[in-house]
Amino acid sequence: MTIVLAGGSGFLGQKLARRLQSDGHRTLTLSRRPSGAANEIAWRPDGNAGELPRHLDGVDAIVNLAGENVFGIRWTAAKKRALRDSRILSTRTLVRAVQACAHPPRVFINGSATGYYGPHGDEPITESIPAGPDFLARLCVEWEQEARLVESRSTRLAIVRTGLPLDGDGGVLGTMLLPFKLGLGATIGSGDQFMPWIHIDDWTAMISWLITTDRAAGIFNATAPEPVTNRAFTRALGRALHRPAVLFAPAFVLHAALGEMASMLVTGQRALPAAAERLGFSFSHPTLEPALASLYL
Repeated sequence: MTIVLAGGSGFLGQKLARRLQSDGHRTLTLSRRPSGAANEIAWRPDGNAGELPRHLDGVDAIVNLAGENVFGIRWTAAKKRALRDSRILSTRTLVRAVQACAHPPRVFINGSATGYYGPHGDEPITESIPAGPDFLARLCVEWEQEARLVESRSTRLAIVRTGLPLDGDGGVLGTMLLPFKLGLGATIGSGDQFMPWIHIDDWTAMISWLITTDRAAGIFNATAPEPVTNRAFTRALGRALHRPAVLFAPAFVLHAALGEMASMLVTGQRALPAAAERLGFSFSHPTLEPALASLYL
């Protein structure tokens, strides 16, 4: 199959490209600043189809992972606009390009996040739970609504609400690694909030499975079947790295330092992959400690 990746140069996109290529697929990456490589397609994610229809016509699948990183700095008004525009306009561009194709792709995979659900304490969360009220939840709702316009008799849509992808050389663990190695690993807030994690190999396997499984349409939580609390996650990571993890970061300190973005850290979702498991997807790393061990042995 020929599969086009939007956001293919990002952390998840690069991992996915390698997985799809190892599965025998051909991948093409959309790039705002193409290097001239044969597998790159120039695009402008500004909400207009532009020249994309002629590049997308006849491809088998599109995976849309485009979007500015939600971590890193305070969510100022300017940052929120960038988070929104980078997702909504890129998705709108792709949808309009697909609609203009004489031979549209058979499947369109669109990114989203478990932040869609908002804070839910220890309540088990499946794909049927409605959206939360906070900024990230509203952003996910708008993002998904934009993607739904691509669905047709010709194009199957799967929306993937990803939790925290775990990989040994980047992503969320990459930002946590140095403090833990220095013995400064800390439980965040109360530590009771759930972390919907997923091993990177299971995430790439799920996307590949969604592309090739014709029955897979609708919403899918890309999370391991056994989410854990922040306290349990912190202790497990400390053990995997053979470092102490006895400190804690109070919620009020995080809110003072990070503002609204801190809500992502001190609240969580006990999200479960009900839809994927119902259709027969099998996880290679369903539990946290063996998953971490596979990354750091």
